[in-house]
Amino acid sequence: MKKLILSLAVSLLCFKGFAQDYVPTPENLQARQEFSDMKFGIFLHWGIYSMFGQGEWYMQTANVDWREYEKAASAFYPVRFNPEAWVKAFKDAGARYITFTTRHHDSFSMFKTDQSDFNIVDATPYGKDVLKMLADECHKQGITLNLYYSHLDWRREDYPLGRTGHGTHRDTTKANWPSYYAFMNNQLTELLTNYGKVGAIWFDGYWDHDQDSVPFDWQLSQQYEMIHKLQPSCLVGNNHHIEVFPGEDIQIFERDVPGQNHAGLSGQAISRLPLETCQTMNGMWGYKVTDQNYKSTDELIRLLVQTSGKGANLLLNIGPQPNGELPATALERLKEMGEWLRANGESIYGTTAGDLEEQPWGVTTRKGNALYLHILNLDSNTLELPLSCKVRSATVLNGNAVKFKKNKTGITLTFDQKPSGVDYIVKLITK
Repeated sequence: MKKLILSLAVSLLCFKGFAQDYVPTPENLQARQEFSDMKFGIFLHWGIYSMFGQGEWYMQTANVDWREYEKAASAFYPVRFNPEAWVKAFKDAGARYITFTTRHHDSFSMFKTDQSDFNIVDATPYGKDVLKMLADECHKQGITLNLYYSHLDWRREDYPLGRTGHGTHRDTTKANWPSYYAFMNNQLTELLTNYGKVGAIWFDGYWDHDQDSVPFDWQLSQQYEMIHKLQPSCLVGNNHHIEVFPGEDIQIFERDVPGQNHAGLSGQAISRLPLETCQTMNGMWGYKVTDQNYKSTDELIRLLVQTSGKGANLLLNIGPQPNGELPATALERLKEMGEWLRANGESIYGTTAGDLEEQPWGVTTRKGNALYLHILNLDSNTLELPLSCKVRSATVLNGNAVKFKKNKTGITLTFDQKPSGVDYIVKLITK
């Protein structure tokens, strides 16, 4: 029976395109550590869908004919796009990397590509490669650039019809997976050849075929191998909402910190890979004119803290406007997050999950011999910690000493008054 189970497992693995073992290079392993240390990144969902002001799924949700949808490109002219100002705002916010949507499900490429004329250079009066401009500025200002790439397509007729895109009026009889697979790989080669060092390729859309009655072979293994050959240090992540596949270097969770599944997209087991949670600043990913339901700065800071407490990065999304500007409210939130991180960043950057799992009062992070207590909700002026390590000192971060004494299970902290504020941080030096 064990042999049969093993045989079936191997067969399934091969069917999904994972016939060989993946051994990451030393450059890749170093890039994983650097990614884990960054802790905070900015997600940018920007494309011609911003023209409609209805979010990045408008083509799907409104069942827009692809021939009508593509007309928006002829009016796309983001005259106020300023890559220098964008990158500076992200750096000032404390973000260490950017993930930019190069091609979303609507098929429009936000970069110059020879594989399709449906791109920002050839199909718009703007005629400039915004990705090249952004990449150059990232390299200049020293911030890592990661690239989002959609595995599915609602416009191209060679993409085999999946769960979405049924109302865009493509001729589905022309589906041709080898053609579409070659198109994707050619575009990925352009992205990894023409834009300098890329931190990661961030895939999305696998779920479009994950419930087929006949399993769909995305041929991911070959695609991942190609990426790692083109740039050995480039990480691969896939927002497929299931457990990681061989060849992936980071694990992605959507709208929830690892271990939680309030949004119904993150029930997968947590791997030992670097972790990342992507979350919106308001409601949508792409620009929606009526979506002003922004999370408060305090909410965003606590989200960053709770994500760090899981040892994960927070990838916080912004949907730029069609004219190339970042929404004013988003910039305001970023400025305030940056101010907080300049004062408290040592408890976030370069940390791992702390010694204690998430507690009713908050979370912990660790860096070397420093254990940081992020107290988010405590109704008392004492806190008992079941710690096995020896504590040498306790101080409020950038503040005064905190009284502590050993007890049977660890230590008890005593504060002069009940901790308050968005995140009351205590730094313990341990042995």
